[in-house]
Amino acid sequence: MKIERVDLIAVGTEPIHRLNGETVRKVTLMRLKTSAALALAVTASLLVAPSASATPRCDTAPIQTALKALKRVGATGIAVTVKSPRCGVWQGGVGVADRRTGRAVAGDEHSRIGSDTKTWTAVVVLQLVGEGRIKLSDTVDHYLPGLIRTQRYDGREITIRQLLQHTSGLPDYLEADFWQDEDAHRWDHIEPLWTVKQALTLPPPDRNPAGFAYSNTNYNLAGLIVTKVTGRPIATEIEQRIIKRLGLRDTSWPGDRPTIPRPELRSYVERNGKLVDRTEWNTSEADASGALISTGADATTFWTALLTGKLLAPAQLAEMKRTVPDGLSDGYGLGIERYRFTPDVTNWGHSGSMSSGHVFRNAFTEDGQRSVTLLLGTDTFDSGKVDAAMGQLMRDLR
Repeated sequence: MKIERVDLIAVGTEPIHRLNGETVRKVTLMRLKTSAALALAVTASLLVAPSASATPRCDTAPIQTALKALKRVGATGIAVTVKSPRCGVWQGGVGVADRRTGRAVAGDEHSRIGSDTKTWTAVVVLQLVGEGRIKLSDTVDHYLPGLIRTQRYDGREITIRQLLQHTSGLPDYLEADFWQDEDAHRWDHIEPLWTVKQALTLPPPDRNPAGFAYSNTNYNLAGLIVTKVTGRPIATEIEQRIIKRLGLRDTSWPGDRPTIPRPELRSYVERNGKLVDRTEWNTSEADASGALISTGADATTFWTALLTGKLLAPAQLAEMKRTVPDGLSDGYGLGIERYRFTPDVTNWGHSGSMSSGHVFRNAFTEDGQRSVTLLLGTDTFDSGKVDAAMGQLMRDLR
């Protein structure tokens, strides 16, 4: 759809960038005004940029190319955060954040990040490993004696490493019949311990030759072990060890709160051939496997800190990056996925999705200096086109 007009109104006196030949000055972004016909708008705000004396200057052409490609993937709205040495941290988006009001995506929206939460949980576990309070070779039964003792599953034979790497052989609790009608449990409070017990009633999953079988049960169980070791919920440990440590103001653990802080990226799922709003959702069952809410900027700060050694000691970061074949990416480590958009360049990240419709995608270079983070407002989109847009942008970023 044709973009009729986009007016970026800002106040302040510090020139932070030049976009399309015009100087953008910003202290506070006041308003983004669009026409009513703007159903697939492209909006952008530069939140962090190099100083005026920095050279060479930012080239936003690759970002604009990616935005044009993302307009065509079929998502209702996508918040985009890009980081590079020349451009700093850039935020923008395509489409609408709210289909009812027509509010355009600005890039600073809050969203559920789903299974990207697993990386945050893995960081906490590996910090405890570094403190000598957990060993990756320890068994689940060592911390939670007797919890996993069935004819099919034995906690004495499952290690902490296997939980974090999805090689435990435990099934995903979401495969239980209970979850086949997810809308029926949209408002329910569900304890993570109960999800583990659900999983124990299921048959073993299909595993690849490396023993990999992705299972949310593994991470809810890891969260219970963190609580056993520290005496505090995994939510508190993530808040104290990561969120407060990094000064993340827009990342939160919702608990039973079904809403998302404003400005929110509203989410949509297909029901009977129509997209319906499912933004409000009690995600308590996701717990350590997927409960976090964040923004592209906060998620970028977290991943940059992780890959540059600010959250884990070198030994624990190296363990995190030891991967096994997973059949989905280029390998799965301890709560981290490896991608190769080109054969000679390694990227790291962790995707996520939620029953509410929110989807999270990201990719970081090995040194944490270049990245792309996407928050999508629906799970109905062309994943191949998204991968292609991310890959090209990661290749072209400077």
